[in-house]
Amino acid sequence: MSLLWICCLWVLASACVALLPMRYQYLPGVLLMIAAPLLVLWIGAEVGWWVACLALLAFASMFRNPLRYFWARARGLRPEIPK
Repeated sequence: MSLLWICCLWVLASACVALLPMRYQYLPGVLLMIAAPLLVLWIGAEVGWWVACLALLAFASMFRNPLRYFWARARGLRPEIPK
């Protein structure tokens, strides 16, 4: 039951961060992005791996722009940061 509450809090926190101006989204957004894979692994261990795959797809959909940015940085490119 605690997994459900933690996941709900994560979703609410990410919705609140999305409402912030872009310059204030960076730190909480990165923290949420770091916590998400841990939650996905926990979901996979508790509920099942097919549910974890759905959660991973949802995570990738929500954080597609930051993931693209970090992927470009990993390849040595210098993508533009939105203001």
